Amino acid sequence: MSRLHRSRIADFQEVLGEPTVALGKLRDLCFSGERPRGGAFLSNVHPYSLPLELATSATARKFSHGKSFTWIDVRWNTYFKDNEVLLQIDKDVRRLYPDMAFFQRPTDYPCLLILDPQNEFETLRKRVEQTTLKSQTVARNRSGVTNVSSPLKTPPNSLSEYEVLPNGCEAHWEVVERILFIYAKLNPGIAYVQGMNEIVGPLYYTFATDPNSEWKEHAEADTFFCFTNLMAEIRDNFIKSLDDSQCGITYKMEKVYSTLKEKDVELYLKLQEQNIKPQFFAFRWLTLLLSQEFLLPDVIRIWDSLFADDKRFDFLLLVCCAMLTLIRDQLLEGDFTLNMRLLQDYPISDVHLILKKAKELQDSK
Repeated sequence: MSRLHRSRIADFQEVLGEPTVALGKLRDLCFSGERPRGGAFLSNVHPYSLPLELATSATARKFSHGKSFTWIDVRWNTYFKDNEVLLQIDKDVRRLYPDMAFFQRPTDYPCLLILDPQNEFETLRKRVEQTTLKSQTVARNRSGVTNVSSPLKTPPNSLSEYEVLPNGCEAHWEVVERILFIYAKLNPGIAYVQGMNEIVGPLYYTFATDPNSEWKEHAEADTFFCFTNLMAEIRDNFIKSLDDSQCGITYKMEKVYSTLKEKDVELYLKLQEQNIKPQFFAFRWLTLLLSQEFLLPDVIRIWDSLFADDKRFDFLLLVCCAMLTLIRDQLLEGDFTLNMRLLQDYPISDVHLILKKAKELQDSK
């Protein structure tokens, strides 16, 4: 470990060791990366930024664990309706970060209350298996199109895609599944929308891989708490009826282009000339906080800077503009097909370069 790295860890320990966390100092440290779980504390995402009565991790975990089991008392008249939501969640979390083995591995801290055979709680795994055998699988995409497929024609990448762990064990993706299902139950106005799995994944991974065993042990509760607070800020992106409002995703996509016009009018006019609308690429960038554009460690690095900025979602717009300007030469030379390929499969993997450019755009105001 380098002297600089040891110094940065000492800086974090000093800030996080204070009775009251100085968020300003913490933001400055996190913005440049290399944070030990500091990003989770920022701007209403982690309980340290909540009122005093919820200002300890222990209190927040108790709150989260309490919420986590209210779903057990589900009435029969909602049980079958919930199955449709659960099946979609199950489908999405099973393929979460397929390039990594982490989410398929068993957690060292399964939910013993649910897995204990002495209790008669139905695991989500069992519920999904029974529902899949009894009914058709129904999936709805964001546009409201419904696709129905018979279980007899289920593709190979479904329930049998991954090895089923023995009784008493839970894979990390099963923990994520429970977090999302409970969130959907507690927030019926939005429930679950595809893409939420891409938001909760990096949060859970950060807690579940922390070197501190206590943080690992409480990864589920901490993730649930942070995800709930983060969704309180970005949930409008997932509500279709708000798409065209000032708080909706359409407005934010147009904001990307208006910001680009201000920073690089030539590139803006080129994209306009080719009728490349921000909906073609920025919808995914903004809604999923770039979580599908980069490898997971790089996504976490980007999120450090997003959460460390007071106006983090304004900074997200600048990150999107930076991504465009960094490939401006290719975009100016390319035709519609080539440019769409560039934007939907972004070619630059160096997120530090992207964040540096975004900071330059921010400072040029």
